[in-house]
Amino acid sequence: MTKRPSIVDQLRYELRQAIEKDNQDVVAKATRVNQSVLSRFINDDRGISLETADKLCRYLGLVLKHKSAE
Repeated sequence: MTKRPSIVDQLRYELRQAIEKDNQDVVAKATRVNQSVLSRFINDDRGISLETADKLCRYLGLVLKHKSAE
């Protein structure tokens, strides 16, 4: 059985992709999340709150799905 990446790992990956495309300043302004919070999260130096994760997921178009929904 293959191990799925964690929600945090998936969010970090998608956020890195968005920042490469748009840059960190654009993402920070669009989500109203401080750039230092984004940087520390991306670099695995610190976690984020659920509220911040929600803002980032909305920006990235990510949704949490129940396994039975697949």
